[in-house]
Amino acid sequence: MAGTEIPFSLVGIDHVVFIVDDMEKALGFYQDVLGCQRGYFYPTLGMEQVWCGAALIVLWDITHPGAKDAVPPVPGGRNVDHICIATSPFDHDELRSHLKSHHVEIIREAMHGGARGMGHSFYVRDPFGNKIEIKGPAEYPDGTDW
Repeated sequence: MAGTEIPFSLVGIDHVVFIVDDMEKALGFYQDVLGCQRGYFYPTLGMEQVWCGAALIVLWDITHPGAKDAVPPVPGGRNVDHICIATSPFDHDELRSHLKSHHVEIIREAMHGGARGMGHSFYVRDPFGNKIEIKGPAEYPDGTDW
C-alpha cells in the first residue's frame, strides 16, 4: 500500500460499545451471567461500562436523551456502535497525515475514557461504514480527572 508509515503499533481491543434499550437488564446479564465488574458511569450519556478482563464493554442506552449520537440498532441484532483499538503512543499530526494519505476521513477527535483511562481518540470509518476509534495510551488513569 502506498502512503505514510503507520504512526502507532497495535495493543489490542480497548472496548466495544453495544447499543441497549434496557440498562438494568443489560447490566444484569453482563454482571450476573458473565461476571463482568462495573466500570465507569457516564450519566449524561446514558452509558455504563463493565470490565471484561482487561477490556471494557460499554453499554449505551438508546432510551436515554444523551444517546442521540448512538447508531440506531437494526431489528434482529446489529447493535454495535463502534470498536476501540488500543495503540502505542503516537503523534497526533502524524496520524492525521497517515489517515489523509489513505483517504480516510476523521469523523471526530475527542478525549474519552476507555480500558486504559482517559485519552485522545480519533474516530474513522472502515470501507464498510463500521466506526473505529483509534485510542493511544491514557493521559489520565481513569474517568475522574476531567
